Amino acid sequence: MQELQGKVVLVTGGGRGLGEATCQTLSSAGASVVVADIRDDLVNKVSGEIQANGFQAQPLILDVTNEEQVETTIHKIVSQYGRLDALINNAGTDVTVSIEELSIKDWDRILAVNLRAPFIMSKFALPVMKEQGSGHIINISSTAAKRAWPNASAYHASKWGLLGFSHALHVEARPYNVKVTALVAGGMETPFLLDRFPDIDVSKLQNPKNVAATIRFLLSTPEGTVIPEMMVLPMAESSWP
Repeated sequence: MQELQGKVVLVTGGGRGLGEATCQTLSSAGASVVVADIRDDLVNKVSGEIQANGFQAQPLILDVTNEEQVETTIHKIVSQYGRLDALINNAGTDVTVSIEELSIKDWDRILAVNLRAPFIMSKFALPVMKEQGSGHIINISSTAAKRAWPNASAYHASKWGLLGFSHALHVEARPYNVKVTALVAGGMETPFLLDRFPDIDVSKLQNPKNVAATIRFLLSTPEGTVIPEMMVLPMAESSWP
């Protein structure tokens, strides 16, 4: 069932982890997916695999913190496809150190990728969606926006901020028939966690394909319905009671 046939979807951080799973899942549902990531090797790999399976994907090298690149990218997508139906703000980063050890440079970088970038992406995507009278922006938040643990102060600040921004954007976009959803995701089996915590108990994590399926569901909700916030957790989630 290709319920997203003809839809154009831009996925940031699309080169691996949840972003890769999302690109694979949405393309199999019929969407034309723009695989955006800062690493060219990753976007070419993912888009190539999708194309080899007979689905639509385009690689895009993008630094989501660069507003000039973002603006150019949005204009390029609209010029090529004539529309932009969904934006998945998925790109994210973190450094696992205490507040004392966290450099100001790293704080600024984490906030730039996790919070400032979704604002920039949305700022340029929203006018396109308003003009076409439809669209959906999904911001990938985290249980870090609901609970706190040590050595992740910048990450918590960025994800709490992203959750608040998502709800504010929902209020502004809703009158124009543009949907905004904050997807609060629990721990996933992705490089984001596995690379930093090699001893993590993977039995307490969820497959990113499951979260990607949730994104597919959100993009498939009826025209007259919007889900401003949704949480998706592994059954054994350790950061959420």
